[in-house]
Amino acid sequence: MRGRTAVVLGGSVAGLCAAGVLARHFDEVIVLERDRLPPGAEHRRGVPQSKHPHFLLNSGRRAIGEIFPGFEEALIAAGGMRLMPSMDAAYCENDGWAPRKSGSMTMIYGSRVLIERVLRDKVRELPAIEIREGVTVTGLRATGGGTARGRVEGVEYRTAGGEGRLAADLVVDALGRGSQVTGWLAAAGWPAPPEKTLDAKVTYASRWYDLPPADGRPESWWWKHLVVTPSQDRGDRPEEHEFLSNFFPIEGDRAIVCMGSWGIRMPRDTDAFEAAVDRVRATAFGRAARACTPTSEVHLTRSTGNKWRRFDLLDTPPAGLVCIGDSICAFNPFYAQGMSSAARSALILAELLRGRDALDPAFFRAFLDRQKASLDVPWMLAMARDQAYDFATGTEVAAPWRRRLTARFSWPVFNAVNAASREDAYVERTFAEVFNLDKSLREMALDPRFWFGIVRYQVRRRLGRTVVPGGFDEKQDPPGTDFTGYARSARSSSAGTGLVDA
Repeated sequence: MRGRTAVVLGGSVAGLCAAGVLARHFDEVIVLERDRLPPGAEHRRGVPQSKHPHFLLNSGRRAIGEIFPGFEEALIAAGGMRLMPSMDAAYCENDGWAPRKSGSMTMIYGSRVLIERVLRDKVRELPAIEIREGVTVTGLRATGGGTARGRVEGVEYRTAGGEGRLAADLVVDALGRGSQVTGWLAAAGWPAPPEKTLDAKVTYASRWYDLPPADGRPESWWWKHLVVTPSQDRGDRPEEHEFLSNFFPIEGDRAIVCMGSWGIRMPRDTDAFEAAVDRVRATAFGRAARACTPTSEVHLTRSTGNKWRRFDLLDTPPAGLVCIGDSICAFNPFYAQGMSSAARSALILAELLRGRDALDPAFFRAFLDRQKASLDVPWMLAMARDQAYDFATGTEVAAPWRRRLTARFSWPVFNAVNAASREDAYVERTFAEVFNLDKSLREMALDPRFWFGIVRYQVRRRLGRTVVPGGFDEKQDPPGTDFTGYARSARSSSAGTGLVDA
């Protein structure tokens, strides 16, 4: 054991993952949660974003599985769906519907509330963990703030019955974007950590629907998930063509219809939402929503800026405190990185607790250094797109020349990668690894085999030698033909290059 008591602030995904790790190293782990937690998969005030789609990326899925063995199986048993996006999702890209084919990536689909419910069930299987509900954390207990001996030693809190204190050998801040820990540390004598910020003015709106009965769905509904990317046409068009739109499947034969944009005002009421759905550039999107039964109002979110509190840059970071999830680094939710990044941070904590004997300043410095390296991967991905917008604000706003360069080339590069992925398994696999945070954008950018695959595909395209068709009419239903065999044929025809895909 590394100590007697660990206290986790917040009982959402980040806090529950941290608690699962700490239960193996502390006599008692106390989770302080402001909300009263529902027994089932239900929304609660402290997680307003639960009303929107949530992707659990593969790196996060594996991390949670290491912390809570059997998590994935429990999630599927509770209604989650293991799908292969390239086969089970229809993607409308720049030139129309992408071809359907098998790929290297699978994902677990389900609502945020289901993911949290399954995690709570897993946490309650660990006897060392106690979840205290209806508790509002009001401050930290600390000594020597800002000095080499500075340490967080506990927390102060408030309940309906009054105020209290808890001593702790370790405190984990998992309070999310609204965490006040930085202010509490400042009051105790620590300097505020530098912050990196970038707000690309992303707004998104979601509404929940019941699907029609299975025997009442159109024959064209081979897909489970519909994705419509923003139009790259600069001509005159409805602003809905610039939306990133998802018809996202969740448990219980339901779907979340979500539309979002960079810098565009989104619909707030049901009439405006339904009208916008009908104007999304792929007409199958509106038809799908109209075939379903709405079960909620429209939920709107605008708190989407990227923000990284750089505790790793402090000369004397506080011992006794670890921050994970949005409390340390919050991302534009469009990129689906939050839950997975939090789980990866919890796994770093687990590895350090297994490998070190003392919770001394060196332990916390090592954690911050390794966490920084982990967060660099999703942060670079978020910056790669959000820095393209002239209206973005924050410390990480790019120089005008760089914004123009990013805006000019980000979509063409994305289109080239998607096109090459149709016939080149290495390109497809590498891009999936980057999307799932298993490989960094820098690693991909420096991979000669990856770029060879893209160039080779472009040469084959110009010579009329590509075999997997693409760009199917966005005004029609997405084609259900499985082009997997075509892709294998293309790889076989490239055997003479000596670079056949593994």
